Amino acid sequence: MISGIVVALPEELATLTSKRIDKGHCVFIANTLLVAYSGTGSKNAQAAAELLVAKGATQLISWGCAAALQPGLKSGDLTLADTLVGSDDQEITVHPAWHSHSKKLLAQAQQVHTGRLAESQTIVSTSKEKQYLQLITKAQVLDMESVAIAKIAGRNALPFLAIRAIVDPVSMDLPRAIQYAANTEGDIVLSRLLLFLVLHPLELPGLIKLGLHFSAAKKTLKIAARQLVAISEFFHSRSVAR
Repeated sequence: MISGIVVALPEELATLTSKRIDKGHCVFIANTLLVAYSGTGSKNAQAAAELLVAKGATQLISWGCAAALQPGLKSGDLTLADTLVGSDDQEITVHPAWHSHSKKLLAQAQQVHTGRLAESQTIVSTSKEKQYLQLITKAQVLDMESVAIAKIAGRNALPFLAIRAIVDPVSMDLPRAIQYAANTEGDIVLSRLLLFLVLHPLELPGLIKLGLHFSAAKKTLKIAARQLVAISEFFHSRSVAR
């Protein structure tokens, strides 16, 4: 069995491998782990998931960071969604046996939070927006890619997981610099970020805080990554047992 893993950001990719992967391409990082670097957003994630399926992936994993919608979740917390809800209100249920198996493996090293994951088509930057989304979706966490990947898995009758670490808690507003520096692909353009900081130096503390939260999430993902091979072997083990 081959797990196709979609990551949106280079920093998330670094929690899995030191190999260079160009955006829109995929590389094996182990015999059963095929990683695609998608870039941010649902369209990029969909294309990456389709690429992984074409390259032989038999199960798909959404990997990376997320925003918290539920109070009590903090930066660095590990989440494993059991249900997803799209921006179109479509609900997707994660394969229960694979979810249970994966949770047990991941919980050997750190606490795992399970629940609903909601989709956003844009960066959600304010605490007020996150609280509103929690109210209407009843979700714990939010990201921009997982639902798109799950839909491709569903179309191809493949199992799916979303393994995400929290960056920004629900109470946190993202620095305005993030919105300003993001391009149409959702990537942060360094020159735009630096220009914004020159014009708005008081934004720097918020960026530093966000960086610390992001570091906590990456640390969590690196620990979780140690279980990916075992997670990927679940369906192979079941078929052998039969």
